[in-house]
Amino acid sequence: QVRLVESGGGTVQAGASLRLSCAASGRTFSRSAMGWFRQAPGKEREFVAAIHWSGATNYRDSVKGRFTISRDNAKNGVSLQMNSLKAEDTAVYYCNAAGAYSDSGYYPHGRYWGQGTQVTVSS
Repeated sequence: QVRLVESGGGTVQAGASLRLSCAASGRTFSRSAMGWFRQAPGKEREFVAAIHWSGATNYRDSVKGRFTISRDNAKNGVSLQMNSLKAEDTAVYYCNAAGAYSDSGYYPHGRYWGQGTQVTVSS
């Protein structure tokens, strides 16, 4: 029974920072890629960031320089440090494990998703 649980979301003002965390259980993901996605109301779920087990990372253009993805080995998971948050970052953020990593993106695993954590950025 693989479970991924996100935490760290909340409501903040533009320019503030949040750190999201994803803890996994039921399987070891130390040599698996992991990623973050987000979905705003009425919009498609979109890729945010991913990290390969080797440490290589990639990001969508709109978050480069503001967001940093990192492995959290203590939680068998992944974190997302979000700085200089903007109103357009408002969304539910989901983590995904064991997807297919590439230099240009990340194809998510069909089953290994968390339930999401809400991030709301007010202007």
